[in-house]
Parts: sequence; structure tokens; C-alpha cells
Amino acid sequence: MAFRGKPNPFTCLLVGDRAWYKTNNITVFPDRVLGPSWIHYSINPEESIMHSVINGDFTVKVAVDINPMEWTPSPSGTVWRKRVHLVGSPESGQVTSLVRYEAGAAFPVHEHPGGEEILVLDGVFSDEHGDWPKGTFLLNPEGFRHAPFSRDGCVLFVKLRQFPGAKRNHVAIPTADMPWAPTVRSGVEVKALYEQDGFTDTMRLERWTENSLLETINYPDGAEILVIEGQFEDEAGTYGAACWLRFPAGSHHTPQTSDECILYIKEGGFAYLNAAV
Repeated sequence: MAFRGKPNPFTCLLVGDRAWYKTNNITVFPDRVLGPSWIHYSINPEESIMHSVINGDFTVKVAVDINPMEWTPSPSGTVWRKRVHLVGSPESGQVTSLVRYEAGAAFPVHEHPGGEEILVLDGVFSDEHGDWPKGTFLLNPEGFRHAPFSRDGCVLFVKLRQFPGAKRNHVAIPTADMPWAPTVRSGVEVKALYEQDGFTDTMRLERWTENSLLETINYPDGAEILVIEGQFEDEAGTYGAACWLRFPAGSHHTPQTSDECILYIKEGGFAYLNAAV
């Protein structure tokens, strides 16, 4: 994965009493290019909430190569983001991002309404509850409070405000210590991350062996995939490390690999997302 880059300034377009701010281009393939995202901000003081949409249409397949995207700053100034999905306010909407903490970066203590999901991709992520090295999967439910930081820097895959339900379990899994489990599908092994009665979303890691032609995979409720290592291809394209894909409900594909490939896969999460086209 490529983690270097400088933030790209906004471009502003004034239309009536509203300003539209153009953020970084997001490359989307192969179905169509959705192009830049736009943030709407009302200049009217009676309507002071910002709204943003990045890949908010869940009826189309989306594939984003995160590598060439530029890092944009968070309010902390020492934590940087590459957003692949955002619906709502830029700082309080539903968002899926790659996040980079500089060495010594920290946030003050805060809660997570709507929950938080983290997969540590590189380095060590920390809070007052522990140190979470590369491979750690965290699910922090509604009401969870922490003050996160990183001593030496880290890179995370983060999903915010997509897990309603105060009865969700708090999850902390050191996946590097877990064995891969066989599945009924040839060439596929799995590490289960989350599944809980009363909730539709499930998360897992899968390892696809090299030189495998997998059977057709169906996603009746839609799915999100992040390629962590290696690459795979299907009928529509090739997807390498740091590629994020979202498949609409009812879609399918027939992937194959030339190298070993490790993926994060989430299914059943659309039920908790706010759609915006």
C-alpha cells in the first residue's frame, strides 16, 4: 500500500446561498466513474450543517483504488484520512476510510455514537484499553469511550457510525494469532471476525490461495471487500492491495487469483447504512 501524499485543497463553487466544495477525485471502476465528491455547505446561518456524499449509491458496484488518493487532514492535524464512503456531515456522518496516525498522534477522549470498527493494517494503534498491533480487529459499540493514540504511527481501516445497537458485543481480536480455518469452498480459508444474534452484519478475513479459480460468489444482501494483500481479478477488472469494493445486493462475481490474496469481507451491513445518491 502507498501511504504518502499531501492533502488536496478544496475547490469552491458558489450557487445561490450554497457553497459546494470539491474534494479529491475518487477513481471508480469498472462499471462507471463517479468522479469527484462534493460537499454541500449552507451559508444560511439557520442551516449550518454540512452534508457530504461519497459513494452513497448502494445500487451500483464500486471499486476504489485507494493508493493514488491523497491524504486529507482530520481536525487533529496529525491524523490523516482517505475516505471511500461518506454520507452525512464530514465529521459526524457515516464514513469508511483508510486512516493514518503520525507518530505521537492522539485524540482526546470521545464516544462513538453508532459504533466504530477498526482493522489495524500497519503499526500499533493504542488507547487506554490496550495496544493493538497490526492485524487487530476492533468493534467498539455504541457508548464506547476512548482516547486513541499511536506512539510510532499506524494505518487503519475504519468504519464509523454503521453499527447501531447498544447490545452489540465489544470485540478485540488479534487476528495474527488466529489459525486459518478451512471452508467448503476450494482454495478459500477464513478467520471469523464478527457475527451476533439480532444483527445482520458479519465480518471476516478470507485467504484465497494462489492460482485459484473460485466458484461464483453471490452477495444477496450486498458486500464490502478490502484487499489487504495480493490481488484478484474477476469478469470486470483486477483489484490489488488497498482496493476497496462494494457490491450491491443481488450481485455476484467469479474471482480468480494468480498470487495468494487476503481480504476483509463484510456482508449484511447495508441495513444500517443511509443511502444518498
